[in-house]
Amino acid sequence: MAKKKSISESDIISFYMDYVLMHNHKPKSVYAFVKENNFEEQKFYEFFGSFEALEQSIFKVFFDNAHAVLEKSEEYLTFDPRNKLLSFYFTFFEILTANRSYVVHALEGDKNAMKSLKTLAHLKKRFTNYIEHLDIKTIDLKQEQLVRIQNRSLKETAWLQLLVTMKFWMDDTSPSFEKTDIFIEKSVRASFDLIDTTPLKSLIDFGKFLYKEKMHMN
Repeated sequence: MAKKKSISESDIISFYMDYVLMHNHKPKSVYAFVKENNFEEQKFYEFFGSFEALEQSIFKVFFDNAHAVLEKSEEYLTFDPRNKLLSFYFTFFEILTANRSYVVHALEGDKNAMKSLKTLAHLKKRFTNYIEHLDIKTIDLKQEQLVRIQNRSLKETAWLQLLVTMKFWMDDTSPSFEKTDIFIEKSVRASFDLIDTTPLKSLIDFGKFLYKEKMHMN
């Protein structure tokens, strides 16, 4: 049988996910994998350097697909950061749900937490970059070094929140994962309430007022 010539990145990802779910383990070698799926080994290496790189790319593709759907929505583009993040969560978890068997296998099949985090490395880069460009309002700290620390903390906290939500979703046994939907709404709302700068700015302004008044009285 002639080898398949038109092989895309998404084709290889689909072949790999199907293989893993059918056999409950990754292929023994790239050679065996491409032979089973009838395409040239060179095609695999045009997109991926290893199975580990492929596994990382799968979660990156999940993110990219969710983001692409959102960017096509005119309504989404008018949302504030809180509602943009909520929309991302719901869209992203719809994609995860459509691929739940693979996601659970990939993240729960290996009990090594560090390996699971490595598998999500590309997703983390995509997601934290997304958070950085959401234009979430934070306190104007004036000092560049403090701003960098604040921004890094915001991205790391958002990433941790996504990981916690993914774990909750994997453990969720409610119909249509309705408990995860509630978890997403409450956690995103709570996280934005925590970083809401309005009360803090009011306190800072009040403090400045008291300081000036005290200095004036003296």
